[in-house]
Amino acid sequence: MSSSTEQVSLSVIAKEWLQLGITGFGGPPAHIALLRKLCVEKNKWIESTEFEDAVATTNLLPGPASTQLAMFCAWKLRGIRGTLLGGLCFIAPGLVLIIALAALFLAKHPMNWVLGAAGGAGAGVAVVALNAAYQLVPGSWQRFTSTQRARWFVYAILGVLCTNFLPAFVVLVLLACGLFEVMLRASDQRLGLIGPLALGHGAALTGLGAVCWVALKVGALSYGGGFVIIPLMQHDVVSTYHWMTNAQFLNAVALGQITPGPVVQTVAVVGYSARGLTGALLAAFIAFTPSFIFVLIGAPRFEKIRKNKNVASFFAGAGTAVLGAIAGASVPLTRALHHGWQIPLLLLMFVWVFLLRKGVVSGLLICGAVGIALSFLGLSV
Repeated sequence: MSSSTEQVSLSVIAKEWLQLGITGFGGPPAHIALLRKLCVEKNKWIESTEFEDAVATTNLLPGPASTQLAMFCAWKLRGIRGTLLGGLCFIAPGLVLIIALAALFLAKHPMNWVLGAAGGAGAGVAVVALNAAYQLVPGSWQRFTSTQRARWFVYAILGVLCTNFLPAFVVLVLLACGLFEVMLRASDQRLGLIGPLALGHGAALTGLGAVCWVALKVGALSYGGGFVIIPLMQHDVVSTYHWMTNAQFLNAVALGQITPGPVVQTVAVVGYSARGLTGALLAAFIAFTPSFIFVLIGAPRFEKIRKNKNVASFFAGAGTAVLGAIAGASVPLTRALHHGWQIPLLLLMFVWVFLLRKGVVSGLLICGAVGIALSFLGLSV
């Protein structure tokens, strides 16, 4: 650490990272911009080149990349204590808000306007999935040379098909694509991140054990960004464990988008639906623990991880399959719509995001407001 960073107190980290957690609406792009402004431009705690390398490396790791970037920046300032404090402060505001909203939206007898807001925001979730996949295309495409790009299409198509026809095996397909790409780009270096291969199917688990299992898969296998939790979770929470209906799952995804902080906090809504407040807190703890571990162990080795050819090959294959899985998730998310008035809102959201180039958060809020208005007009919500 440089002398300039040694003077940064834990109280400063707590204050600044808490503010990031409160104002971090808009997902990873917004988080990265806020962290760059704070750590590189305003306070010059971290060199610009090192920050960009950290962005690239955290995108190679499983888990929510922007959350891990926030942890890494705090690690640069105060080591292990900085990592733990910065990570907790970044996560906590959004987690508190999303649990409060989960209690409101998942109540046994929610008010009519709450159902309207949920149905309206839920109508736009399929477009959010498409947009998340679209944003991953440039980076994924660049990882393949012109002679390798036929495989890019194969991995993406496999992701789409698996999400729609074999959702229980999404994780295995992602891992298989990554390992297959490693074999095709064979080198003498070892692949250091194959631990997730130990994760299989956990349908035999029940109660809090099942909550922990789903949360662990979300936290340890979110390759390519937080939105991959959608195909990872939908089958488990709706079909396997029956914690939520499809409509409630749409609400959970929407809440993860409109609250600040990482999208992975959606898992707290799932935990709440399964086991109340205890389930929500436990799911969040399990989901974010891998990120803390990855950063604490990997931060001193980020440069080596980024330059490891086998790591890059694995995430080229797995990341492309993730892209397809996220895009493919838009199909079951659309099928989950159960009111006719939601279809026009879905189209409105598509125009808002893809044609007008507006943000997904504002689009979901507009859809939610329309849903509230329709509930007061007497439409079935």
